[in-house]
Amino acid sequence: MDNNLVLVYLSIFVILLAFIAVSVVREIFRIRKLENSLSQLKTKLTKEKGTAQEYYELASIYSEKKVFTQAIPLFQKAIKAAEEEGEENIAPVYNGLGYVYFAQEQYDLAIRQYKEALKLKPDYVVALNNLGHAYEKKKLSAQALQMYEEVLKFAPNNATAKRRAKSLRRLVSA
Repeated sequence: MDNNLVLVYLSIFVILLAFIAVSVVREIFRIRKLENSLSQLKTKLTKEKGTAQEYYELASIYSEKKVFTQAIPLFQKAIKAAEEEGEENIAPVYNGLGYVYFAQEQYDLAIRQYKEALKLKPDYVVALNNLGHAYEKKKLSAQALQMYEEVLKFAPNNATAKRRAKSLRRLVSA
């Protein structure tokens, strides 16, 4: 009986270790891929002018790494390059810039960028959710609720919008 119990505990321990090892290896490969992309894009963009997509990708990497001060000018370059290239799908760039401002608690600037994204793509659910969240941070509950309800028009099953709208309805009606 004791041997069986030891074997069970040992098996659980080995499975747990294997799971942790796989998770660590996956994270290492993800970070390595991210760092590789960062290095390649930085090298390319220091030597020559890049495309809107390249600036956006590099800004997104910096944003993911939470190096917001370097992400902001890159998002701005992506917007400028997109305008020069005649690129029409730049709503994600404005949304990314808004996210960076939001992360730095510059809510007014974030709101401005989210609104720009929505001018270009009114049904952009991510920007609508982000705008609602920014309004919440500014204690503008009615506007936040309006944004989440707008999200639910385009994506009725959006869990974030459902949860936040439910919470805000109680707050606004009180």
